[in-house]
Amino acid sequence: MTEDDGVDDEHDGDLLTIGAFAARARLSAKALRLYDRMGLLVPDHVDEVTGYRYYRPGQIERARLVALLRRLDMPLARVAEVVRADGPEGAGLLDAYWSGVEARLAGQRTLADYLRGRLSGRSSGMDGKFVVETVDVSGRVVISETRHTLADELPAWIGASLERLEEAARGCGGVTAAPFVVYHSEVSEESDGPAETCVPVADEAAARAWCEERGRAWQTRVRVEPARRLAYTRITKAQVAYPQILAAFAAVEEWIAAQGLTVAGPCREVYFADWEAAGPGDPVCDIAFPVS
Repeated sequence: MTEDDGVDDEHDGDLLTIGAFAARARLSAKALRLYDRMGLLVPDHVDEVTGYRYYRPGQIERARLVALLRRLDMPLARVAEVVRADGPEGAGLLDAYWSGVEARLAGQRTLADYLRGRLSGRSSGMDGKFVVETVDVSGRVVISETRHTLADELPAWIGASLERLEEAARGCGGVTAAPFVVYHSEVSEESDGPAETCVPVADEAAARAWCEERGRAWQTRVRVEPARRLAYTRITKAQVAYPQILAAFAAVEEWIAAQGLTVAGPCREVYFADWEAAGPGDPVCDIAFPVS
């Protein structure tokens, strides 16, 4: 007899065997063992001799909650946070998770539209989704970090790097324009760039002194970014996520070709908004290419 046997059996009065509990909770015994290991749903009693698990009927509601949250494709670690929280707090955690799902789906929908047109041999259809314009930017001194990084590591590195550079800029006359990220080569799941984070600063001499004293650990340097004309499109926070951001890059490249212009430098992302305060639908970033 295995632990799964005895679906209708009870033990010590109200306690249910794993088979009986699984049937009432509409879960498999395999899932219950996993939830036990994760600490999500621990048996009320484990027989020291046989190792069999026994549950209380009162645990059924929690088991069903776990099962329903998993139907939302919520990772087990997030499920654990929700079920361990009080009711209103758990609802708030669920809202935060679902907002992220909807933001990701919105961005992926844009990428899917682009790929559908590309695969079918028709226009990608990006003209109606991204408005492309040009802007002339003046030359500026920037303090920057360069790193070889894959796509999954990129967001965390960009955030940490820009935070370091903006802190440094406070001692270099302050930040004079929106921070940006330059891609000197492709960054994807297979290609690691490099990418360069840049923060424009007011005092070139102070910036060079800071790099000499403290910047070596992060491959920090100071350089002069020349005046450029940029072709760009503005995207929302939801659209920044990889891989859906690729559709925005493609839209700008298509527009440049259609206008008879030439790409004159590496592409970039210009972050002009408060990332933490922005919602999924708020504009936060310009996808830009230098053109001539």
